[in-house]
Amino acid sequence: LIIEIIKFQSLNNIFQAKDSIIFYFRFGVISSLLNLIMNYFFNRNIKNKKWFILGENNLLNCLKKDNIENPQFLIKKFNIISNIDQVNLEEIKKVAGIILQKNKKLRYEEEHFILAMKRLDIPVLSNLEWCEKYLQRIPPKIIEEELQRGKFLYPKFNIFEYRIKKIFEFCISLILIFIGLPIIILAAIFIYFEDKGAIFYSQIRSGLYGKKIKIYKLRTMRTNAEEDGIQWSHNDDKRITKTGNFLRKTRIDEIPQLISVLNGDMSLIGPRPERPEIEKELLKDIPYYDYRNVIKPGLSGWAQVNYPYGASVFDSSKKLSYDIYYITNFSFFLDLLILFQTIKIIFNLKGYKPD
Repeated sequence: LIIEIIKFQSLNNIFQAKDSIIFYFRFGVISSLLNLIMNYFFNRNIKNKKWFILGENNLLNCLKKDNIENPQFLIKKFNIISNIDQVNLEEIKKVAGIILQKNKKLRYEEEHFILAMKRLDIPVLSNLEWCEKYLQRIPPKIIEEELQRGKFLYPKFNIFEYRIKKIFEFCISLILIFIGLPIIILAAIFIYFEDKGAIFYSQIRSGLYGKKIKIYKLRTMRTNAEEDGIQWSHNDDKRITKTGNFLRKTRIDEIPQLISVLNGDMSLIGPRPERPEIEKELLKDIPYYDYRNVIKPGLSGWAQVNYPYGASVFDSSKKLSYDIYYITNFSFFLDLLILFQTIKIIFNLKGYKPD
């Protein structure tokens, strides 16, 4: 009788787990699709309109210094004005909205004008909100200006979508390891016969909240690659072997990191984990760089699919703008989008990212 009860309870737990997975998956997919549809109709109405921005606003200068967006794109997007309340209300109906600095003090006339705009359903966004909606990145300088520290220190995740992410990534990692095992064996043969060195190598990286984690990769550099100390890698790095160059382009060298996903140290999608020694130097030059660590690092991320590789403090700052966007806008749908874009990059042989 006891054995029968145990069997019944085990079977019941399996059905409950199955129902939970189905519920979380449906909830995540439906909420993501609704969000996508709403954003599509909202953005379509203002796609070809300009945004009013005060001449004193630093947003435009900040974006020009970043040198990511095309200058023509910025010219088409902005209409620089000197005073808010001097704009004709009939004219304002023809523009997308207005962008204001978060802490800007407004005169009574300006406040009255903005209220009139809102009655007409014309959006009034802060610099940060506009960057989130239309650039899908948040420049560190904008964060510094708007003082949104709490928002990034304590990102608010949708618990249902976060559970879907964990279940989905665990299952996908198991499948990828199973599929990738023959590929790893074949790659190991080429790595060994090229220079008779080690097949794998491990490296310490910064994980969640700065915790040190160990990741494993297929070796793509010569065995004494860091005899002169830790250094940035670059596209024409002479330390990379012939086999290693192909493995990096196809991202086959990343497959062993799936072990870190299974043991909970990493996610499939998230900011790329940085080496502590390099991160220590970046923290001196880039404001809020440590905000990347409020979420688990990933094998691929929003920065990796949107920004080409660059080995410098400048490029790390630009990548941070995409990482922060991901952290503050996390969703199951965004993870799927990054996953599909990563697969596209791999098949286009554009996966080379020396790190």
